Amino acid sequence: MRPVSARISIDAPREQVFDLLLDLAVRPAFMDHFAVGYQLLRQQPVGVGAGARFKLEHAGGWMDTVLAESDPPHRLVERGHGGRLNRVPNVTEWTLTDTGPSGCEVTVTFWTEPARLFDRLSDLRHSERRLGRGFRRALERLRVFAEAGEAPERVIVAGGDRLGAI
Repeated sequence: MRPVSARISIDAPREQVFDLLLDLAVRPAFMDHFAVGYQLLRQQPVGVGAGARFKLEHAGGWMDTVLAESDPPHRLVERGHGGRLNRVPNVTEWTLTDTGPSGCEVTVTFWTEPARLFDRLSDLRHSERRLGRGFRRALERLRVFAEAGEAPERVIVAGGDRLGAI
C-alpha cells in the first residue's frame, strides 16, 4: 500500500504530545474507532520495544506493531506485521514539528511493504481513503486529549499487576 498520511496542528507542547504517542496503553483512547480489539504485548507499554496487537478495519485484519525507533520529541517509528498470516510488513511513522512556543504539528504516515504477489493484490482491496480518514480522526481525538491536558484512559495487560508493585 502506498503511504497514507494525515497531519494536524495541536496547541500543546511537542514533548507532551510525544509522551502520549510513546505510551501504547493510551492509543485506544484516540484510535478505537478504527483499531479494535486492542491488546498490549508486554507489561511495560511505554518506549522502544513496547508492542500492541489490534484489528485495523481498513487495512485487512489483525496487525502487530512495536515501537522500533524513538527520537524524542521529534520522531517515533513503529514496525510490525499484518495481513494474511501476519506476513505483510508495515511501518507507522509519527513526526512532530514545532509551530511555536506552545504548539506543534503532528504527521502520521502508514504504509505496507508486501513482498508476495497475493499480498500485493490483497493490499489493493483496502481503501487508502478510509484509512486516511481514520488517521485524521485519530489525530483530531489526540488533539482533544493533548490540549485538555487530561490523562486519557489506559488499557492494561490482562493478568498484570494491578497495584503497580513489581
